Amino acid sequence: MDKLCITGGKPLAGEIRISGSKNAALPILAATLLSERPVLLSNIPHLQDITTMIELLGCLGVQVTLDEKMRLGVEAKEITSCTAPYDLVKTMRASILVLGPLLARFGEANVSFPGGCAIGSRPVDQHLRGLELMGAEIDIDGGYIRARAPHGLKGAHIFLDMVTVGGTENLMMAAALAKGTTVIENAAREPEIVDLADFINCLGGAVEGAGSDTLTIHGVDSLKGGSYKVMPDRIETGTYLAAAVATRGAVTLRDTSPHYLEAVLLKLEEAGAHISADDNIIRLDMRGNRPRAVSARTAPYPAFPTDMQAQLVAVNAVAEGVGRVTETIFENRLMQVPELNRMGAQISLEGSTAIVTGVATLKGAPVMASDLRASASLVIAGLVAQGETVVDRIYHIDRGYECIEEKLRQLGVDIRRISA
Repeated sequence: MDKLCITGGKPLAGEIRISGSKNAALPILAATLLSERPVLLSNIPHLQDITTMIELLGCLGVQVTLDEKMRLGVEAKEITSCTAPYDLVKTMRASILVLGPLLARFGEANVSFPGGCAIGSRPVDQHLRGLELMGAEIDIDGGYIRARAPHGLKGAHIFLDMVTVGGTENLMMAAALAKGTTVIENAAREPEIVDLADFINCLGGAVEGAGSDTLTIHGVDSLKGGSYKVMPDRIETGTYLAAAVATRGAVTLRDTSPHYLEAVLLKLEEAGAHISADDNIIRLDMRGNRPRAVSARTAPYPAFPTDMQAQLVAVNAVAEGVGRVTETIFENRLMQVPELNRMGAQISLEGSTAIVTGVATLKGAPVMASDLRASASLVIAGLVAQGETVVDRIYHIDRGYECIEEKLRQLGVDIRRISA
């Protein structure tokens, strides 16, 4: 099992390019099932979760190719199976996203209940209830969701009981080929939702209202082929910015978008960062100063994202003052706290709130990642710590960060990957 060895204590300095968004690429890959025509995707990040989704599409009979410009060609003209098997789905929650497109285009789908990070309950009841309102017949059998719509899906008015990104995506894709118009209220507003809607519309779909809490999808008979560039990864962007703040560094991030990161940028400026941004570049400079502690509460977009909670806790660990970070989305998403405390952090938990009293420095130690974003927080802590930090179980981080050690080396970090 691979580990990352980090010798910390130096400020980040330099320039890197931000990869395409994992959380946008995964639903877009699933949405290629909606069309029988060839689709060409660019800016797809090279990550384990992406590889898993490509393998899943391959299991369904989809043809996937990679050209010399690292663009993915996807053709789902004919598929050989409508079953997403447990062995693949158990490793990645986003596998559930093939449910809506398979059902909409082929009238059936058999999808194992999903896995992914162990950060708490993430039920799929909103997905299933919405599909039933569109006319699907759904049974749960042997750990599989077995959905049928032999006469096709029909437009429906769907009010989501809770804001769900995956549920919004699944239902939007299903509605793209449904007969009539579907309205989804209390929809997720994340930028990745907008990217998926833009992709569907690029292929001839008719999705309106993406980015608001009400989506209107006019079903079409079929989607055409086309080319599409996936948006930059806002969480990868935020993670490197947080690392620069924690280490008192100065970085330039290219091929990103400040527009999607307003809540994060405001908190980092509150922590003392000097930030300037253009259309696709963000520059951050701490001018050698120790960060100030900040408080935040996670909530659905456009509020502070849950996927940046662990990174902010790591910044607060070495900040001046006391910061309170409250997690409201997932109940088990503060599992990085005991590992950070092993490195000398002073963090106490009150329910779903981490109360962080900043210390001047952390000390390197062996630590273990519990999920994707927790692993990022441990890497940030290792960048700040004196001595060597060894982060174990980094298969978590490989699910969401492309070439993390290479990018950190470009920013002056002493980091290497070792195989146990």
